[in-house]
Amino acid sequence: MSSKKIYLIRHGQTDYNLKNIVQGSGVDTDLNDRGMAQARAFYEAYKLVPFDKIYTSALKRSQQSVASFIDSGIPHEALAGLNEISWGTKEGHKITPSEDEYYHYMLKQWQLGNTTLKIDKGESPDDVVARMKPAMEHIMGKEHENTVLICMHGRAIRILLCYLLRYPLKSMDMFEHENLCLYVLNYTGSMFSVERYNDRDHLRSLR
Repeated sequence: MSSKKIYLIRHGQTDYNLKNIVQGSGVDTDLNDRGMAQARAFYEAYKLVPFDKIYTSALKRSQQSVASFIDSGIPHEALAGLNEISWGTKEGHKITPSEDEYYHYMLKQWQLGNTTLKIDKGESPDDVVARMKPAMEHIMGKEHENTVLICMHGRAIRILLCYLLRYPLKSMDMFEHENLCLYVLNYTGSMFSVERYNDRDHLRSLR
């Protein structure tokens, strides 16, 4: 594979994010007003980057986050392999230690290395890697696409970064993220490195 630069962003804010409710791959929410403002701010900061292609998950919130780039004529492809992890029965429920102990128990198990453990009627981190691999092989196999923009989801980004950087999945929570944050990755042809980590400078005007 040839060298490549990847701009990796999380989608903008949704009302579920604002209310701390689990979304996952089974909840196809829209960006809220703040999320749309975050998307505009990112576009203004990076509209001159010569992206060869935009990749998103199959979920609306990821596609809405890069709509301005797509509208400008940059080719776009949605890949379900980039979807957020399925939180199964936890989707649509508020995340608090007192109201959702099972959710936090699962996160702890994954941090202990039990990454084959599936959330109830959902996916495990290992399941997510299995479906991400073909999507990333597809992206990385496009040798004429030197600079790409990928928009996806918080837990999925953590899992993807572990996979690309060859970290154990139990380390995924070391990769912090916020809505419309940016990671920049460089691929040399044999390995990935991180140029920017959870970069939010483009959102300063919204703070």
